[in-house]
Amino acid sequence: MLETALTRRAAILGLVSAIALRARDGKADGIPWPAADQVEPGELAKRLETGAGQLIILYAGFAVLYRAGHIPGAILAGPVGKPEGLTLFKQKARDIPRAQKVFVYCGCCPVEHCPNIRPAYQVLKDMGFSKIRVVNMPENFHADWVAKGYKTAKGEGA
Repeated sequence: MLETALTRRAAILGLVSAIALRARDGKADGIPWPAADQVEPGELAKRLETGAGQLIILYAGFAVLYRAGHIPGAILAGPVGKPEGLTLFKQKARDIPRAQKVFVYCGCCPVEHCPNIRPAYQVLKDMGFSKIRVVNMPENFHADWVAKGYKTAKGEGA
């Protein structure tokens, strides 16, 4: 019984340590950007609705998903997880001023497992962008944007 209690305490201490380490660097497990570089879908939707300046939004995912529905004004620039998509992403980002805030998202799957968002974030960092905001899609674009009633564009778009 004492051994079981000690094992539980050790497990709890391990969990608390992991949480503390994550809080220290501001990053969630498997996410290479700090929490400050992440924006919730509702926050971005509100900015779009209020017309808070011209927003640069790069869609880093698959063209077929973009055509089915995307954030209004988003620029198709992927899929970044594939070589041809990475080239397209760099071309689309090339002429954007480095000090401009750039929102980037995919939404093909949960952000923590997405094959496109990490390379997109890293490319923007490598290109010298200083105000990158990753749109947090914990499930996918449909669940985290469309189902919540945020405005959606369809077709080729930007």
